[in-house]
Amino acid sequence: MDVHIQEVHNKKELKKFVDFPHSLYAGNAYWVPSLRSDEMHTLDPIKNPAFAYCEARCWLAYAENKVVGRIAGIINRRHTEKWGQPYVRFGWFDVIDDPTVTLVLLEKVESWARNEGLTAVHGPMGFTNLDHAGMLIEGFEELATQAAGYNYAYYRDHMEQAGYQKDVDYLEYEMPMIEEMDPKISRLSELVLKRNNLHLLEVKRKKDLLPYARELFDMLGAEYEHLYGVVPLSEEQINAYIEQYFGFISPEFVPVIVDADGRMAAFGVTLPSLSKALRRSKGRLFPFGAVHILRALKKNDRADLLLVAVAKKYQGKGVNAVLINRMFEVFRDFGIKKVESNPELESNIAVQAQWKHFERRQHRRRRIFIKHLSA
Repeated sequence: MDVHIQEVHNKKELKKFVDFPHSLYAGNAYWVPSLRSDEMHTLDPIKNPAFAYCEARCWLAYAENKVVGRIAGIINRRHTEKWGQPYVRFGWFDVIDDPTVTLVLLEKVESWARNEGLTAVHGPMGFTNLDHAGMLIEGFEELATQAAGYNYAYYRDHMEQAGYQKDVDYLEYEMPMIEEMDPKISRLSELVLKRNNLHLLEVKRKKDLLPYARELFDMLGAEYEHLYGVVPLSEEQINAYIEQYFGFISPEFVPVIVDADGRMAAFGVTLPSLSKALRRSKGRLFPFGAVHILRALKKNDRADLLLVAVAKKYQGKGVNAVLINRMFEVFRDFGIKKVESNPELESNIAVQAQWKHFERRQHRRRRIFIKHLSA
């Protein structure tokens, strides 16, 4: 196959880049599209504040005048500064089942990395840890979540043929809801709150949660800073995330624990699953996509666990049990039957231990690949 690569330079080409997965996965029962508007926003240097410290280039692969693959390369300077790793990230990688196309796309990113004096390429990753990360290598017959993405099984073979190897893996779990929480957890929850002079924040409306949004991101940055590839977010990024995503949050699905002075001690971010709604919307909010999403937020039997964080001074004191007990109460009242954990680093035993009171099934695994470049 004669493959040629074209860099994305304008909005029309970027739209082709964003649209390609919709044709690649047409008819696939497990793929969940991202919102096209979010993808356009994230890859736009004018709209995404990450471009203040990142450089990105996007390429499309063509064969016989047809798009057959895509890839983005990202230089995140904060990653290099924090981790001492002069690497290029690759992301937004999708390709037909032809290793030649994959090789040509990856070689384009590798060539860019060498020209910039960088020493490795790793991914799939985005600009930040809040973007999709990891390539699915197990769980191809499981409906994807909006937070993690999906790819075909042949991607792994393509990566290995191109000389890439495992850097880290993420695990994902599905947990059926139990009928009743162990009474010990409820009693422990009450005891932990009393002993540490904490209480659950009672939030009924989204606007009541907004004053805590900045504090939530501060805690997220502090408690996740040691995890793979995490870099600090700028003020502009935090403001953009709050504006972009807090509109989707259902306040009852975001338990927040505060101390006697009203400072945040812990939080959890969960959401009714949007997977089926996004499939019905085909990744578009208009004309009817927003209706599907609003329905999913109001009536659903599945939920996604997105983020959990506990301030260092309260870690190991049972505060996680308070969050889990509260989540259970909300899920039970909402009619949730199954819960998705979303990606957790396989080495993050502490996070995985949170769900020990639930029956769980490890149903997906995804991988960050890396290739160290020769001079």
